[in-house]
Amino acid sequence: MSKVSSIQDGRRSQTRPQECKTVTSSILLEQFWRIDLSGPTTKDLSSHESTASVASHYYDVVILGAGLAGLTLARQLLMNSDKRILLLEKRSHIPPPHQKVGESNVQVQGYYLGKVLDLEEHLQREHYMKYNLRFYWTPPGQKNTNYEDYSQSYIRYLSNVPCYQLDRNKIEGELLRLNCQDPRFTFHAGVSHLDVVLAKSNGSHSVSFTFENRSNQIQADWVVDTSGRAKFLARRLGLTKSNPIRHGSTFFWVDGLLNIEKLTDLPQRERLLHKNHNKLGHVPAWLATNHFCGEGYWFWVIPLQGKTSLGLVYDNEIISPDAVSSPEKVIEWVFKEHPVFLHNLAKQKIIDQGLYRDFSYDCQQTISADRWALAGEAGRFTDPLYSPGGDLISLYNTLITDAILTQDKGTLAIKARLYELLMWALYEAYVPSYAVSYEVLGDQECFAMKYTWELTVYFTFYVFPFINQLFTDTVFVVPYLDLFARLGVLNNNLQNFITSYYRWKKARPVSSRDPIFFDFTSLEPLKKSEELFYEVGLSAPEAIKMLKHSMTNVEKLARFIAVYIYSVVLEDEDLISNKQLAETVKLDDLRFDPEAMRAECRSLETTKDPKLAKTGANFIAQFRQVTVHDRPARVTIPSAPVLSIAAGAKSA
Repeated sequence: MSKVSSIQDGRRSQTRPQECKTVTSSILLEQFWRIDLSGPTTKDLSSHESTASVASHYYDVVILGAGLAGLTLARQLLMNSDKRILLLEKRSHIPPPHQKVGESNVQVQGYYLGKVLDLEEHLQREHYMKYNLRFYWTPPGQKNTNYEDYSQSYIRYLSNVPCYQLDRNKIEGELLRLNCQDPRFTFHAGVSHLDVVLAKSNGSHSVSFTFENRSNQIQADWVVDTSGRAKFLARRLGLTKSNPIRHGSTFFWVDGLLNIEKLTDLPQRERLLHKNHNKLGHVPAWLATNHFCGEGYWFWVIPLQGKTSLGLVYDNEIISPDAVSSPEKVIEWVFKEHPVFLHNLAKQKIIDQGLYRDFSYDCQQTISADRWALAGEAGRFTDPLYSPGGDLISLYNTLITDAILTQDKGTLAIKARLYELLMWALYEAYVPSYAVSYEVLGDQECFAMKYTWELTVYFTFYVFPFINQLFTDTVFVVPYLDLFARLGVLNNNLQNFITSYYRWKKARPVSSRDPIFFDFTSLEPLKKSEELFYEVGLSAPEAIKMLKHSMTNVEKLARFIAVYIYSVVLEDEDLISNKQLAETVKLDDLRFDPEAMRAECRSLETTKDPKLAKTGANFIAQFRQVTVHDRPARVTIPSAPVLSIAAGAKSA
């Protein structure tokens, strides 16, 4: 047996008197919630204590931590099994009195919450539906004091898989309310002296804790750690692991809506009739997750009902954490970098705040055939750009639920090994996006290539299998991982190539230009990958066949990006439609060396093929005109860092 000793998880202490005591489902509680549909509060829950015994000594599953990962896992298990679940939480108040960060989600978590966990009505009533992700840059030579001055990249049409701007406190309260309606669910808040002894093979795990000044010891088949950054099991089992991402964040909330479209001097009529609407349309831009970008950083603006979430995420090597260590410092910094916020931000009241100086980490293992697992931030976390945290919760919870429901020990052993590899691969595929190419946030053209690539991969290899419920089908997972490993090598090479191009381009600045408005889906492969949202109900063999076909689409985008960069660096527009270059560019060995690239192209045949150019015709029209510069003196461009492990391909 391995012993996991007691902890104090280091989370912010609460100053309110204890209101939330034992919360266990019962007929009385179920009847209470049937007549009160306004949503839960800690006072409501504490005033309706369970009539069930608090001294039950056996549970099928014990979950450690009542954050989003733990609450959603409990709901998924309750919806799909007859398991008895005990959820333990150190904090006395769920939802907590402080606002929780991590509000924006994307398609995998949007589908998971809305469809898998059947929360669509709550999401539509209590949270804004998200208008995709939008990114903004300050064009050189512009005042950048009005919203209309900014260049934008975006997807104009709403996603067919709805996404949401989550008020984390509201949704966690709703999840707790729903879970408490089930008589198989028990919840203890305010526990202390938590201790876990993990069993091997057939034995039951032992979990002890103090609750309401009474010691408790129970047995459980499974223990799942969702304790967040406390990392209860990972720390005690020696599983914590660093990663190459060294980023920080300072975030805060202000009272009321910060409507970015009103950050302007223009009068209302002139604003509503502005020519930018010809491209941007009329859906409120403030419904998006809005990112104001620069080299190695982004500043988010996320709407919640009655408040706005704002936060700066930055590379510690580019921005000093001490320079942005409070909301006041961030606001002052943002005013200098993005003066558009001078219009309203200083007038809005800060209602809560938080920071992480270094938030990213890995984990050596997150699931075991010995019937324990880790989900959410108790295991791994990369970076909030693109909101992968919620997706990994959805993916890990789905795999953990399937493992818990697997009765045969031999089958569980196989699944645990396979799921661990899958969990690692799905996490590791994000790492180059943050460790290799984060600095390209400083350039709209480079970021457009980076994000379109990443989103095409995401729609193809994350969303498509998830909405087809294929990640728990071993017939699918084995060949999927083989394809994903091939993709990992390509992803790492392309991220490095784009980053080196960014550095080359940075040495050749543009003096001025008009704002550029670019829809990511005007790059054909991304639009084609979104069509996979409509491919539902496929068998594992059919889905693998579809992925192999879609891999051609993914590689086509990679070829376009590589050949486009060749054409710009070598100042030869004809290269973008050169048939031989399009066919022979070495995607598995891309190297940004202008002289070597020039030598490679000298021997090319002149046969043209317009297909690759048509793939990104709008992109070329938008950006090619502002990438031709007078050639300065030769500048040595440092290579982008190469990760030791390619995303999606685990080392032996």
